[in-house]
Amino acid sequence: MKKINPEQAIRDVQHFGEEGGVVPVIDVAATSTFLDPQDMERTFQGELQGCYLYSRHSNPTVNIFGKKMAAMEGAEAALGVASGMAAIACSIEQVFHNESHGQGHMIASQTVYGGSYALFKNIFPMRGINVSFVDILDLKAVEAAITPKTKVIYAETMSNPLLAVCDLSGLSAICKNHNLKLIIDNTFAPMIVQPLQYGADIVVHSCTKYISGSSDLIAGAICSDQKFISSLIDVNHGSVMLTGPVMDPRVAHELYLRMDHLGIRMAGHSKMALYLAKKMKEEGLTVIYPGLSEHPQHELLNHYGAKSVGHGGVLTLECPTADDARVLAEKLQNEKFGLYAVSLGFSRTLMSCSAKSTSSEIPEDERKKMGLAEGLLRFSIGYTGDPEIMWNRFLKCYKS
Repeated sequence: MKKINPEQAIRDVQHFGEEGGVVPVIDVAATSTFLDPQDMERTFQGELQGCYLYSRHSNPTVNIFGKKMAAMEGAEAALGVASGMAAIACSIEQVFHNESHGQGHMIASQTVYGGSYALFKNIFPMRGINVSFVDILDLKAVEAAITPKTKVIYAETMSNPLLAVCDLSGLSAICKNHNLKLIIDNTFAPMIVQPLQYGADIVVHSCTKYISGSSDLIAGAICSDQKFISSLIDVNHGSVMLTGPVMDPRVAHELYLRMDHLGIRMAGHSKMALYLAKKMKEEGLTVIYPGLSEHPQHELLNHYGAKSVGHGGVLTLECPTADDARVLAEKLQNEKFGLYAVSLGFSRTLMSCSAKSTSSEIPEDERKKMGLAEGLLRFSIGYTGDPEIMWNRFLKCYKS
């Protein structure tokens, strides 16, 4: 399969301001005028498409951001929403509405972001969606978990926080054999992997992370075919339209402008992460990073990914205990190596102890089953600073 060039695809999405400015204007109108009153009626009846009605339905600025997201992922269309969790929840619920009127079963990777796990485990069953968690790397186990009510398989391109890389083509083949939808969270790998090119049906992002790059806003996006994206904003059945987690046009405008340099930023994250991961490995530390040749899915990611961009900006270090991880992180923060904070994709390094933070929603026995150690320290490596200086700061703290 011919891979798309996401940097070129983003670059070729071009919109002008109303007076010919090189950037589009921000349209903040909450509602739009109909010159023909009958057109409003036709819109509510689903007879008229493509017009602006109300910003919970569609907004010009949010739409142009969606065009860049679609270009990056090689999708027919994309929709900006209020958060990454909104993207996940609305996508899955829309599939179940479209396929089985909200009832059914889905399969999810046992290693996912803690918020996703809590949504699947605690909220979805109350909405008629039961979830089975499986080792997403074991394709036989995935297929064995399918029931007559299964409608969705859900996975992360790189699992959070253990950085296992899923077999997109393998999962897609299973989905096509059983008429299921494959939903992939690609938050960790924008510009690196385009899951739709390998058979995914829907791709979701937390744009809060790399796409924003500044840890200053909350946003999400859904990428898929035009039919599915249109169903999300259907006035009678759309999960985004009717539950309301829409993207603010000011946020959409910010993200639209930042996407032009996303590729440069991702390459910077990847370069620094690879340098530090190699240094940690040479020091004999237990480090996980997909860019290391020893990583179990290193070659798989090379197959799916854009080598020119690298292998992402997240790595993990296993410390003996959670207390050891916290002590090390505190030293690193004091030494200005990074900041002890959740999230990722910031220009500076962010550190968190996953078992006590972003994966704390997952019960301890489940964390043990997936191999998530209590002392696992997750690093979202920033691209700022001199690599050698940053390594020396890390080593000073680690050995002190």
